[in-house]
Amino acid sequence: MNGFMQWFKSSSRMKRWMCLILIGIILACYGLAEILVMKEISFQEVGKVIVVFVIGFVSIVLGLIFLNKRTLEVLIESTDERMENRNNVNVKSLIFNKTIYDKGPNIVVIGGGTGLNTVLSGLKNYTNNLTAIVTVSDYGEMITNSRKELEMLPLGDIKDSIVSLASKEGQIDKLFNYEFTKGKLKGLNFSDIYFSAMKEINGNFEDSIIKSNEVLNMIGKVIPVTLDEMKIVAELANGYVVEEKSRIPEVVSEKITKINRILLNPSNCRPAPGVVEVIKNADCIIIGPGSLYTNVIPNLLVNGVTKAIKESPAIKVYVSNIMTEPGQTDNYSVSDHLNAIIDHCGNGVVDYCIYDTGEIIPEFIKKYNLEGQDLVDQDIEKVKGIKFLQRNLSMISNDLIRHDPSLVASSIIELICDDLKYQDKQNDPQYLMLNTKLREEKRINKIKRNMEKREKKNNGGEPKEEKKRGKSKFSNKYSDRIASIREADEKARIKMEKEMAKKSKKKSKSNTTNSNTKKVQNTKPKSARGKKKSPQQIREEMLKQLENSKLNDK
Repeated sequence: MNGFMQWFKSSSRMKRWMCLILIGIILACYGLAEILVMKEISFQEVGKVIVVFVIGFVSIVLGLIFLNKRTLEVLIESTDERMENRNNVNVKSLIFNKTIYDKGPNIVVIGGGTGLNTVLSGLKNYTNNLTAIVTVSDYGEMITNSRKELEMLPLGDIKDSIVSLASKEGQIDKLFNYEFTKGKLKGLNFSDIYFSAMKEINGNFEDSIIKSNEVLNMIGKVIPVTLDEMKIVAELANGYVVEEKSRIPEVVSEKITKINRILLNPSNCRPAPGVVEVIKNADCIIIGPGSLYTNVIPNLLVNGVTKAIKESPAIKVYVSNIMTEPGQTDNYSVSDHLNAIIDHCGNGVVDYCIYDTGEIIPEFIKKYNLEGQDLVDQDIEKVKGIKFLQRNLSMISNDLIRHDPSLVASSIIELICDDLKYQDKQNDPQYLMLNTKLREEKRINKIKRNMEKREKKNNGGEPKEEKKRGKSKFSNKYSDRIASIREADEKARIKMEKEMAKKSKKKSKSNTTNSNTKKVQNTKPKSARGKKKSPQQIREEMLKQLENSKLNDK
């Protein structure tokens, strides 16, 4: 009974088609009844009955078609766990979703930190064949009590990548970052306990990560770049060597220098099992975004990784950072990022570079400027042999400038589709599915943006007259910036009013004291008050007072 009642909920969008079918049946029955009841039929009445019957019949047919279509959508929606927004979906896209995930391109993402997780969370909406190769580089750093107690490897980046690849990130994120506060488990982290148990069950660290897919319902897999203990060592331009990863930005800033080269200690780190094979079988290899010298380049320096990338027939894409990083990439341009990779790994590691348009509201950039960060300069002329693609990749999240997962993913998938098209594979099932999925995602994102704009307008409480007027292109493009400037002006106005109020209070106090002194002075006899002195007399008296003070000092 409960399942039957679900059909009548507003979210199911079934009632409209049921009503249409019901109206159609009533009209069709009315038409038939008219024919059966009538004794004499004129041409006018025949025409009326035929029109009513046809409208009823068409309503029944359309109602059945759309009801079946909506039923199919509901069935697919209920099994597609990756769909965040279930409004405004299309049955074609839903059917393609189920096929494209399994038959999607093999994509390998290399890096670490929030940049890697952003790319993974976007790409998991296009393919199941995702592999994250993650840095394990916190050896030698301060060990947490949880790691010390369980004798675990540094798993920060691996844990975050697993969370990003989870079909539902919310609960997994909270669970993996939970630290016990009571009992014998006090101070232990759940993720360390989980990986410790998985290691005991599977016998080794690598299998415990890969088999987490079965346990956590992950999309794709995560592989550590190496299982060997390694430290990231930075050689600075002034010859100074920093052997602690966490101290690199601090030392660079103190010495007023820059990073010359990144090294691994030991230099002969072996890649983890499966890393080289995954890279060689990839259709697309994504490098970055992320901390250039501590998350991106160290992965490429592990023995065999760079060679495997160069030999792979895959499309090699570097996603550039949006903002510079203090103590690592100060004043760096897109070309500087790429040249640093080429200097460490040689040519052939990157075929394409995707970088942001840089159209970010200046008020947000100013906040980063205070912390020594700035926009990555879009100088792309200093690198040859690489194709550059400028795309809108940025978004503002909690007043922070971040890569938008859906925009980054769509840019990468669009590049893969263009490559298939270049190879004359327009009829290839993978191209057809990817292209359809890409167009559908763009359609849904457009609907989302329009809905967000409407919500902003409604929440903003604009007057009715302003809502009726059409807005200019400038107003639509820079509405966020204008709003932030108005907010800043409003704050400045309030501040000025407060300062003016304080000054007026001080003046009123001084006026009251002056009036009191005048009253005291006025109590003196008129002879003591004397006449009003001229400016010349006042000046002479001041000079005499100065001379007297000098004599007293002597």
